[in-house]
Order: sequence, then structure tokens, then C-alpha cells
Amino acid sequence: MHSPSCAKRLRQDGMQRGLPVNAIAKAIHEHCSVSRLRAHRLARGKTLREVADELRQLAELHGPRPDKLQLGHWETGGNSPRRAAIELLARYYDCSPMELGFDSPMLTARTEPSAGSAEAVRPASGHSGGPNAAFEGRLDDARRLTDRALATSSISSAQLDVLEERIFWASQQYVHTPPAPILGDLLELLDEVRTIAMDRQPAAVQTRLSEQTALLATLIADSLMKLGLLAKARAWYGTARTAADDSGLIEVRARVRAQAAMLPFYYGPIEAAVALTREAYLLTRSRSSATAAFAAAAQARALARLGDARSAQEALRHATATFERCDPGPEDHAFSFPERRLLLYQSGTYTALGLTSQARHAQEQALALYPARTGIDPTLLRLEAALGLARDHSAAEACQLAGRAYLQVAADHRTTIVEQRAREVITALPPAVRTTRAAKELHEILALPPGLK
Repeated sequence: MHSPSCAKRLRQDGMQRGLPVNAIAKAIHEHCSVSRLRAHRLARGKTLREVADELRQLAELHGPRPDKLQLGHWETGGNSPRRAAIELLARYYDCSPMELGFDSPMLTARTEPSAGSAEAVRPASGHSGGPNAAFEGRLDDARRLTDRALATSSISSAQLDVLEERIFWASQQYVHTPPAPILGDLLELLDEVRTIAMDRQPAAVQTRLSEQTALLATLIADSLMKLGLLAKARAWYGTARTAADDSGLIEVRARVRAQAAMLPFYYGPIEAAVALTREAYLLTRSRSSATAAFAAAAQARALARLGDARSAQEALRHATATFERCDPGPEDHAFSFPERRLLLYQSGTYTALGLTSQARHAQEQALALYPARTGIDPTLLRLEAALGLARDHSAAEACQLAGRAYLQVAADHRTTIVEQRAREVITALPPAVRTTRAAKELHEILALPPGLK
């Protein structure tokens, strides 16, 4: 058990972060190894004497009136309060008995017969044959406590709105911020969501928390993929899918699957990318949403890489038609699907199918739509253009374009995924051409130490 000053620091930190008092109490209980009852008192900054005085004022005339010594015994587990005292403490701390570390008094009060005994469940009857007044009172108490448990939440609607605003802001920053520095912000937000989700929450709140968890886990996975930490990225995409399924929201479930398909699309196996995008497509095929357009476009690109030209073009037509009917969302948000993103997927589809002129047209349109401050998408488009040149037997031009695209991207955006795509340009060259001067120069650029690139 830690000193009171440790609990004081946790309380002050929680208040500064706007955490509800129940969440602060939970943190104190877990960190300082004190009882839940004591944690609730420390979370409110109260002394034993102050709580005892206020409980006496709250108690009814003939109800329990615990003193400082009695409270101390209860907090350390020295003895167990009676049911009336538990209910008084629950009223005082504005939480359920279970949150204070007691079994619910309506089920297993420690000072009354066990829940399995006949005496515990037998209603005392009056002359009319129905339950008497005492048992009716117990029924009312049980209903009120049950209603209260169902309504219990460690976060208010306003606080949840603020948290969602912060996640929305992080999703905007993600569009142009390099993956390494933003990972810390994403993990901090996820930690807050997880702390709240560990408490019992109403179903509507839990759905929102699961959605937030899915989106944050997806961004973390995507960052790790860009950095080349593939095993960790795969694990985080799995977490994102679990959270999305827990939310029950079709749009979120589809979005996470389409996003997760990027990992096998770039690093293999391509069959896994096709399977994920098919799941996303099936979830949204009857919808006219940005996610539905994204799912169809991602499926088209994956099928094209697999070599299924007919299905790829059909999926791309569906993506384009869906996009024309949907609201693509804000331009600067990681989970939107603006026109430039559709064109990026068109470029990938046409490049994989060897339709160089259509791919070049999509690339030119997309590059004209990207703002000056953005992520790696323009670089990926230029590298796809270089791939097209390599397949059109313009080896020198392909290597020069790939080298320029690689060097022009900001150093902290020059991650493993960019290098991987640049190396694909060399791989796409005929073997006899890979030893030419232009190919060697691209090799040398990619081999430069990080500080010199």
C-alpha cells in the first residue's frame, strides 16, 4: 500500500485530465493497492473524520451512524458493514455497492442469510396472502439498485464527446504527420479509452468506446506498417478488427477490414488482401457511403494485383458509382475517402493490370488534388508512375523518376513502405537492364544512410 501522497498525486492528475471521480478511484485502488472503499474516499480528497461527519448528516434518524474508527475498519477489511450501512455508503459515494468492493446487498449481503437459503428468498406474507410491507420495500430497493447499476457510467456524455473530438483531431493530424511521432499520441488516447472501457458502461457508451478503440488501433497498425514493423502491425490490425466487431457497427467493421488489407497488399500474401477487401465489400455493398466506396476500391486494387482483371474492373466501376452517390467526408481526415484517395486506388488498379495510360491519367488527376502539406500518398503515386514506365521498357526514365520521388519526400516520411515501393521499380525492370547506370544510381540512393538520403 502506497502513501497518501501517492493517491493525492493520482487524484490531482485525474482532475486535470477531466476524469470522473469513479475512474480516479479505480486508478488509486489499482496503483496504491488500497481497498475500493478507501480509494473512493481518497479520490474525493476526504479524511475519515470528514466522511464520518457527513455520513451522520446523511443517515436517517434510526439508520447507521458510523464513526471514524468504524470506517477505518471497513476500509481495511477488519469487519463487514451491515446492509443498511452499505446502502448508506453507496448513497454517499454515489456509486453501486460493488464499486465500493461489497457484494450487492440485494443478492449476497454478508450480514444476512445466503442467497441460496430458503429464508433469504421467502417473502413474508400478510393475511391477504401477498408480500408484506417489509418485503415490498426490499423489492423496491432491489429495483432501484438494479436501475442504478444499469445506468452507471464512469464517463458523462459530454466527456465522451470531448474524447471523440480529440480522436477526430488526431485522425486529421495523422494525414500529414510522420508515423513515428504520432504513435505516442495515439497510444495515449487509446490508454484513456481502454481505462474507461474497463469499467461497466451502458451499451450505447460501450459501443462508442469500441468504435474509438477500433479506429485508434487501426491508425497504430497503419503507422507500424509504414515503419516496417510488420508483425506488430498485423497484431494491431487484429485488435482493431476485434474492437470493430465488438462495436457492432457495420461501417466500422468494413472500414477496419479494408484498411487492414493494405498490409498484405504491400507485403503479401495478396490472397489475404483479397479476402479482407471482400469481407469489407460484402458488409457495405448495399450502402452508398464513403466506406462502401473505399471497400470496393480496395477490392479492385487487390484483385488486380492477384491478376483477376475482369473482377477488378467490375469492383472499380462499383467503387466509382458509389463514390458519386456518397458523402466522402472531410478532405483532411484519415477515415474519409476524398476523390484523391479514389484516384490513388484507381492508379493502383490500372498499374497492376498494365493499363499504363489509364493509370497515368489517374495519377495526374490525383496529384493535382493533394495539398502541399500531406503524407506519403503523392510519393506512392509517383512510384506507381515509375512502375508503369519500367513495364513500358523506359528503364532510365523509370529509375530517375523513382529516385526523385524518394529523395523529395520529407526524411521522417521516408519510411520502409516508401523504400519497398521504390525497390519494386528495380524488380519490374527486365533482368538485363537492372545493371544499367540508371538502375545502379537508384540502388545507391536507396542504400544511402538515413542522414544522407
